[in-house]
Amino acid sequence: MTTDRDDNPDISSPTAHVLTELQLYGWRPFQDEPDPRPLPEARVIGGAVADIFDALIATLRDTRLEPDLDDLLWSTVNLFHRAAGRVQRELDDNESAQKRSQKEQDGSEIRSVELERLVAQGLTLIERRDTMELFRDHAADLYERHTGSAWRPRAGSMVNHRTLTAAMIDSATSSPPSAAARPRCCCRPAPRSPSRAVSTSTTTAPSGTGSTRFTPSIPAWCCSTAAARGAPSAPPPPGPTPAGHPDRL
Repeated sequence: MTTDRDDNPDISSPTAHVLTELQLYGWRPFQDEPDPRPLPEARVIGGAVADIFDALIATLRDTRLEPDLDDLLWSTVNLFHRAAGRVQRELDDNESAQKRSQKEQDGSEIRSVELERLVAQGLTLIERRDTMELFRDHAADLYERHTGSAWRPRAGSMVNHRTLTAAMIDSATSSPPSAAARPRCCCRPAPRSPSRAVSTSTTTAPSGTGSTRFTPSIPAWCCSTAAARGAPSAPPPPGPTPAGHPDRL
């Protein structure tokens, strides 16, 4: 007994078609499916970055393009730095989505599956970010080795989240001391300018009519200040001489 498939060898089964697509185009996950493919090893990453730098240096050295070599090497490191920042922004969006999904949990299976998908996606983003930072760190080391100067980004920081410890997080997020705990100046405040205290007194004019005259009076603290500065003071009022202490003339 023969079939059409035996007669026509060009017809393939659905499984063979899927395998052919995977061989030609690789794994193509959908938007809501995690990628099961492994990440590159650290040894392979170091070798790939070294090959990139060696190819650029060997091609441009001893040529008229050698003055542009430093900028190209800096841009190579910045390429991985920007890729790590892009993945970090996606991770921040995923974190916000997880918090929103946790608030929307109502015990249904749909919400639970959605939260599990977001958590798995977040773990994948963390691994991608760490890998990009490893690429950047290897490239920054090679840049410093070939140029003699450390690589610095024009924007952002070179924080490596894999080596980030709790002590570093606490020191970065510690709040400044409050106003009560700050040291205060113990200097005495400067005295205010003397105010003119005006008192009124009523005197009798020669004609017999009462008239009012304004007589300025100086505050007592001004007199004590003047005495402390060496101003002559009024002699003490006369009084009885204590016994056993004759008055000296």
